[in-house]
Amino acid sequence: MFRLLFPPKCVLCKKFLSRQETDLCHSCRENAPVFCRPKSKIPFVAQWTALWYYKDTVKTSIHKFKFGGRRTHADAYSRLLGMKLQSSPCAEADFITWVPVSFRRRWKRGYDQASLVAYALSKELGIPCKKLLRKVRHTPPQSGIRKAAERRANVLGAYRATDLTLLRGKTILLIDDVVTTGATASECAKTLLTAGAKQVFLAAVAAAQND
Repeated sequence: MFRLLFPPKCVLCKKFLSRQETDLCHSCRENAPVFCRPKSKIPFVAQWTALWYYKDTVKTSIHKFKFGGRRTHADAYSRLLGMKLQSSPCAEADFITWVPVSFRRRWKRGYDQASLVAYALSKELGIPCKKLLRKVRHTPPQSGIRKAAERRANVLGAYRATDLTLLRGKTILLIDDVVTTGATASECAKTLLTAGAKQVFLAAVAAAQND
Protein backbone atom coordinates (compact mmCIF):
# COMPACT_ATOMS: atom_id res chain seq x y z
CA MET A 1 0.00 0.00 0.00
CA PHE A 2 2.83 2.41 0.91
CA ARG A 3 4.55 1.67 -2.40
CA LEU A 4 1.31 2.36 -4.28
CA LEU A 5 0.78 5.67 -2.50
CA PHE A 6 4.43 6.75 -2.58
CA PRO A 7 6.13 4.89 -5.44
CA PRO A 8 9.93 5.02 -5.19
CA LYS A 9 11.87 7.12 -7.68
CA CYS A 10 15.39 6.95 -9.06
CA VAL A 11 17.65 9.02 -6.82
CA LEU A 12 19.25 10.60 -9.90
CA CYS A 13 16.65 11.13 -12.65
CA LYS A 14 13.49 10.83 -10.46
CA LYS A 15 11.92 8.27 -12.81
CA PHE A 16 9.50 5.87 -11.10
CA LEU A 17 11.19 2.57 -10.25
CA SER A 18 9.85 -0.85 -11.08
CA ARG A 19 9.57 -3.56 -8.44
CA GLN A 20 12.88 -5.00 -9.66
CA GLU A 21 14.74 -1.69 -9.25
CA THR A 22 16.22 -0.17 -6.10
CA ASP A 23 17.59 3.38 -5.73
CA LEU A 24 18.52 3.70 -9.42
CA CYS A 25 16.54 3.07 -12.59
CA HIS A 26 18.04 0.77 -15.21
CA SER A 27 19.12 3.70 -17.37
CA CYS A 28 20.96 5.53 -14.57
CA ARG A 29 22.53 2.31 -13.33
CA GLU A 30 23.95 1.82 -16.81
CA ASN A 31 24.76 5.43 -17.74
CA ALA A 32 25.49 7.41 -14.57
CA PRO A 33 29.00 8.96 -14.58
CA VAL A 34 30.65 6.36 -12.34
CA PHE A 35 33.79 7.52 -10.57
CA CYS A 36 36.72 5.33 -11.60
CA ARG A 37 39.81 6.16 -9.62
CA PRO A 38 41.42 9.37 -8.33
CA LYS A 39 43.82 11.14 -10.67
CA SER A 40 45.43 12.94 -7.74
CA LYS A 41 46.18 12.31 -4.09
CA ILE A 42 44.69 14.33 -1.26
CA PRO A 43 47.22 15.34 1.41
CA PHE A 44 46.81 13.48 4.72
CA VAL A 45 44.30 11.05 3.16
CA ALA A 46 45.59 7.48 2.80
CA GLN A 47 43.06 6.49 0.13
CA TRP A 48 39.89 7.97 -1.31
CA THR A 49 37.06 7.27 -3.71
CA ALA A 50 33.58 8.43 -4.74
CA LEU A 51 30.42 7.01 -6.26
CA TRP A 52 30.06 9.31 -9.26
CA TYR A 53 31.49 12.34 -10.99
CA TYR A 54 29.79 15.56 -10.01
CA LYS A 55 27.87 16.43 -13.17
CA ASP A 56 24.53 16.05 -14.96
CA THR A 57 21.84 14.21 -12.96
CA VAL A 58 24.31 13.52 -10.14
CA LYS A 59 24.87 17.23 -9.62
CA THR A 60 21.12 17.89 -9.65
CA SER A 61 20.45 15.07 -7.18
CA ILE A 62 23.08 16.26 -4.70
CA HIS A 63 21.93 19.86 -5.02
CA LYS A 64 18.40 18.79 -4.04
CA PHE A 65 19.85 16.72 -1.19
CA LYS A 66 21.85 19.65 0.20
CA PHE A 67 19.51 22.56 -0.44
CA GLY A 68 16.12 21.08 -1.29
CA GLY A 69 15.40 19.06 1.83
CA ARG A 70 15.69 15.66 0.12
CA ARG A 71 17.10 13.94 3.22
CA THR A 72 16.00 10.50 2.04
CA HIS A 73 18.66 10.67 -0.68
CA ALA A 74 21.14 9.80 2.06
CA ASP A 75 19.73 6.27 2.34
CA ALA A 76 20.16 5.61 -1.37
CA TYR A 77 23.64 7.15 -1.48
CA SER A 78 24.75 5.07 1.51
CA ARG A 79 23.43 1.80 0.07
CA LEU A 80 25.26 2.39 -3.20
CA LEU A 81 28.41 3.63 -1.45
CA GLY A 82 28.33 0.66 0.91
CA MET A 83 28.34 -1.77 -2.02
CA LYS A 84 31.34 0.01 -3.49
CA LEU A 85 33.30 0.08 -0.23
CA GLN A 86 32.50 -3.34 1.22
CA SER A 87 35.52 -5.05 -0.39
CA SER A 88 37.93 -2.11 0.04
CA PRO A 89 40.26 -1.16 2.93
CA CYS A 90 37.68 1.50 3.88
CA ALA A 91 35.43 -1.27 5.20
CA GLU A 92 38.09 -2.09 7.81
CA ALA A 93 37.93 1.35 9.44
CA ASP A 94 37.37 1.56 13.19
CA PHE A 95 34.98 4.51 12.95
CA ILE A 96 33.03 6.48 10.39
CA THR A 97 32.80 10.24 10.72
CA TRP A 98 31.97 13.14 8.39
CA VAL A 99 33.00 16.58 7.24
CA PRO A 100 30.75 18.80 9.41
CA VAL A 101 29.09 22.04 8.41
CA SER A 102 29.12 25.09 10.65
CA PHE A 103 26.37 25.70 13.21
CA ARG A 104 25.11 28.60 11.13
CA ARG A 105 24.84 26.54 7.96
CA ARG A 106 23.21 23.63 9.77
CA TRP A 107 20.66 25.96 11.38
CA LYS A 108 19.82 27.49 8.00
CA ARG A 109 19.63 24.14 6.17
CA GLY A 110 18.03 22.18 9.00
CA TYR A 111 20.51 19.30 8.87
CA ASP A 112 24.11 18.32 8.19
CA GLN A 113 23.93 16.42 4.90
CA ALA A 114 27.21 14.50 5.25
CA SER A 115 26.21 13.24 8.69
CA LEU A 116 23.04 11.69 7.22
CA VAL A 117 25.13 9.71 4.73
CA ALA A 118 27.66 8.75 7.41
CA TYR A 119 25.07 7.36 9.83
CA ALA A 120 23.25 5.49 7.06
CA LEU A 121 26.56 4.07 5.78
CA SER A 122 27.38 2.95 9.31
CA LYS A 123 24.41 0.58 9.16
CA GLU A 124 25.44 -0.71 5.74
CA LEU A 125 29.03 -1.50 6.73
CA GLY A 126 28.52 -2.29 10.40
CA ILE A 127 31.09 0.33 11.46
CA PRO A 128 30.29 2.68 14.37
CA CYS A 129 29.62 6.28 13.37
CA LYS A 130 30.95 8.96 15.70
CA LYS A 131 31.06 12.73 15.60
CA LEU A 132 34.84 13.16 15.68
CA LEU A 133 35.04 16.66 14.17
CA ARG A 134 33.34 19.96 14.73
CA LYS A 135 33.60 23.12 12.69
CA VAL A 136 34.74 25.96 14.91
CA ARG A 137 34.75 28.72 12.32
CA HIS A 138 32.07 29.56 9.77
CA THR A 139 33.61 29.87 6.30
CA PRO A 140 32.36 31.03 2.90
CA PRO A 141 31.23 28.11 0.70
CA GLN A 142 34.11 26.39 -1.06
CA SER A 143 32.01 26.25 -4.23
CA GLY A 144 32.40 30.00 -4.59
CA ILE A 145 36.20 29.86 -4.49
CA ARG A 146 38.03 28.80 -7.65
CA LYS A 147 41.74 28.76 -6.79
CA ALA A 148 43.01 25.72 -4.89
CA ALA A 149 45.30 27.81 -2.68
CA GLU A 150 42.41 30.04 -1.66
CA ARG A 151 40.27 26.99 -0.87
CA ARG A 152 43.00 25.64 1.43
CA ALA A 153 43.30 29.01 3.15
CA ASN A 154 39.53 29.24 3.56
CA VAL A 155 39.32 26.07 5.70
CA LEU A 156 42.67 26.36 7.49
CA GLY A 157 42.10 25.81 11.21
CA ALA A 158 38.32 25.57 10.72
CA TYR A 159 37.97 22.11 12.36
CA ARG A 160 38.70 20.59 15.76
CA ALA A 161 38.74 16.97 16.90
CA THR A 162 36.09 16.15 19.52
CA ASP A 163 37.52 13.05 21.24
CA LEU A 164 41.30 12.58 21.44
CA THR A 165 41.02 9.38 23.48
CA LEU A 166 38.69 7.73 20.99
CA LEU A 167 40.86 8.71 18.01
CA ARG A 168 44.20 7.45 19.28
CA GLY A 169 45.58 4.77 16.95
CA LYS A 170 42.32 4.37 15.03
CA THR A 171 41.60 4.19 11.29
CA ILE A 172 38.87 6.64 10.31
CA LEU A 173 36.57 6.64 7.29
CA LEU A 174 35.70 10.27 6.55
CA ILE A 175 32.50 10.97 4.59
CA ASP A 176 31.77 14.02 2.43
CA ASP A 177 29.12 14.80 -0.16
CA VAL A 178 31.32 16.33 -2.88
CA VAL A 179 35.09 16.44 -3.36
CA THR A 180 36.35 19.20 -5.66
CA THR A 181 40.00 20.05 -4.95
CA GLY A 182 40.12 18.02 -1.72
CA ALA A 183 41.08 21.03 0.39
CA THR A 184 38.30 20.53 2.95
CA ALA A 185 38.85 16.79 3.27
CA SER A 186 42.60 17.34 3.61
CA GLU A 187 42.11 19.80 6.45
CA CYS A 188 39.74 17.41 8.23
CA ALA A 189 42.13 14.48 7.76
CA LYS A 190 45.05 16.55 9.08
CA THR A 191 43.00 17.46 12.14
CA LEU A 192 42.16 13.80 12.81
CA LEU A 193 45.78 12.66 12.36
CA THR A 194 47.10 15.45 14.58
CA ALA A 195 44.63 14.32 17.24
CA GLY A 196 46.08 10.80 17.15
CA ALA A 197 44.33 8.86 14.38
CA LYS A 198 46.43 6.20 12.65
CA GLN A 199 45.15 6.88 9.13
CA VAL A 200 42.20 8.45 7.35
CA PHE A 201 40.27 7.12 4.36
CA LEU A 202 37.81 9.30 2.45
CA ALA A 203 34.61 8.38 0.62
CA ALA A 204 32.31 10.86 -1.11
CA VAL A 205 29.06 10.71 -3.00
CA ALA A 206 30.64 12.57 -5.92
CA ALA A 207 33.88 14.14 -7.08
CA ALA A 208 34.71 16.79 -9.63
CA GLN A 209 35.62 15.45 -13.06
CA ASN A 210 39.14 16.92 -12.91
CA ASP A 211 39.89 14.61 -9.94
